[in-house]
Amino acid sequence: MKLPWHDKKFVFLFSAVILVVGLEIMSLMGLEIPMPFAPFIYAAFILGVGHGVLWGGLKALVKLNFRSINLLMLIAVVAAFYLKEYPEAAVVIVLYVLGENLEDIGLDQSRSALDNLMSKSPKTAILKNSGEEIPIENVEIGSVVIVKPHNMIPLDGTITLGESSVDESTITGEPIPKDKSIGDTVFAGTLNQSGYIELKTTKTVSDTMLSKIISLTFEAQSSKSESQKFIEKFAKYYTPSVIFLSLSLFLIPVFVLGKDFDYWLNQAITLLVISCPCALVISTPVAIFAAIGNASNKGALIKGGKYLEAIGRIKVLFLDKTRTLTFGRPVVSDVFPLNGNTIESLLACTSGIESFSEHPLAQAITNQTKVQNLKNHSAEKFESIAGKGAKGICLSCENRPVFVGNLSYIKEICSNTQEAEAIVEKLSSEGKTSMIAAYKEELKGVIGLTDEIKSDSKGAIKDLLALGVKPVMLTGDNEKAGWHIGHQLGIDEIYGNLLPEDKVLKVKEFLPKYGSVGMVGDGVNDAPALAQSTVGIAMGATGSDTAIEIANIALMNDKLSLIPFLIRLGRKTIRTIKQNCIGAILIKIIFIFLAFLGHGNLVMAITADVGVTLVVILISLRLMSFK
Repeated sequence: MKLPWHDKKFVFLFSAVILVVGLEIMSLMGLEIPMPFAPFIYAAFILGVGHGVLWGGLKALVKLNFRSINLLMLIAVVAAFYLKEYPEAAVVIVLYVLGENLEDIGLDQSRSALDNLMSKSPKTAILKNSGEEIPIENVEIGSVVIVKPHNMIPLDGTITLGESSVDESTITGEPIPKDKSIGDTVFAGTLNQSGYIELKTTKTVSDTMLSKIISLTFEAQSSKSESQKFIEKFAKYYTPSVIFLSLSLFLIPVFVLGKDFDYWLNQAITLLVISCPCALVISTPVAIFAAIGNASNKGALIKGGKYLEAIGRIKVLFLDKTRTLTFGRPVVSDVFPLNGNTIESLLACTSGIESFSEHPLAQAITNQTKVQNLKNHSAEKFESIAGKGAKGICLSCENRPVFVGNLSYIKEICSNTQEAEAIVEKLSSEGKTSMIAAYKEELKGVIGLTDEIKSDSKGAIKDLLALGVKPVMLTGDNEKAGWHIGHQLGIDEIYGNLLPEDKVLKVKEFLPKYGSVGMVGDGVNDAPALAQSTVGIAMGATGSDTAIEIANIALMNDKLSLIPFLIRLGRKTIRTIKQNCIGAILIKIIFIFLAFLGHGNLVMAITADVGVTLVVILISLRLMSFK
């Protein structure tokens, strides 16, 4: 843990701790500050360092709030002064205040990754039409703004001029910059690394992706985990119970058994001090914030500690297919040339006709031609036939008319389509789409297309299975297409042809059996299932605003491989919290037992308490670097 040596208050506190502990050691060696100076010197340390704690204790006493930890400290200091244990009284208060400061430092460091988002938020934008630099709050949607090299992009928008390399790590967690050119989307808070660009704004400052991340981050800080709620509730009952035990430890030996007054008062104070639940209370928030900060740095936005714990407990993960496991864009998967045509001539001719079309299937074919470094055939007189396909004249094929489309359309052109029908049926059984090219009364060939699987989907599914989490596909697409994708990825339970309400029913069906289930999706149609699941995960970069708002976790870089990491991080966080709590409680039980046996020591008790607090913080902060 990095200590804030630049902070004068912390340096003063640390110096006071060193000096007071040194005086206590000297006292134990018989070298004490002479009377009548001792009480005044130690009182100065106590008031100078612990005035806030003592004032809080007095207010708790007036309100009879026996749940206040500050009240315990007030009782301990006053009683130690009564016993003329001035060094012990000073040690108690300065070490307690040091423990509180260490808690704050731990929380600040665990929040640091989240707070970085605020510092990366741009404040102004340069308008193209006037060249004026104005606050981003005053920039309207549709305005064209200038972004110079090495400047932060001020608002979400679309590039209208120029090209550049953009560092999007603030949004996606990806360290590798992305090349951007005209028509590409850019996000506020990302860094324009090289070229001059102009962009047309598409969102106001309050609606940008960065603003949503910041607002959801602060929502995460206010959303407490189940462990944190339990411990805070436990502490409320624990503190008054400790006061009762301490009173019993003092009153019964002294007034019932006739034992020494001062000795058993000392033991009662020791019990009060060691019982302070500092380490217990701090164990959860530091761990939660450290883990959420780690996830945020990797591009996963977790909206609260309870969702971090929830993803660590899931047994089943439902996954939408399109734009979750796949890119949601078709690619050429098969090429079947017929009647003496070659693969190259079939693609080049079909691409020549389809180059005039903006249909996704047409673009997939033209993209495949580019991938294979083929030159499109020259074509003219293109005509789109709605719901069927397209036609045109291929100048490279002796000016012959060429028809491209689905099977029903080609059947209108050709009478002999049996060979194509067999290929289409085979492709259909694999969940693929078919495009057929033909001359008048002569087939050229069949092109099969399928949705492109994301590069990290297979690895993510493999990792889920290794973690003991069952992947289940829920898709609105036909079941054959779902099985084709699922088979390649290793998913053996797939449900297709599902409406949004059908996905909800599936989630409800699995919940009683498995107890904790997750759902990953990207669209409005996934939103009901995301809300119904124990933890909903949205694909943040391509997902709809509705899905992102409803989900408990948003993957800002759309990397499915982050989900197994988040499950491991959630499990590690739960284990860390449990270990911290068990360790803190065991130390307290040992010292409480020693106090009841009459062997308690005030300085040892507070030193152990601060030490446990420090250890708990250090263990929790390790979650920031968990991989």
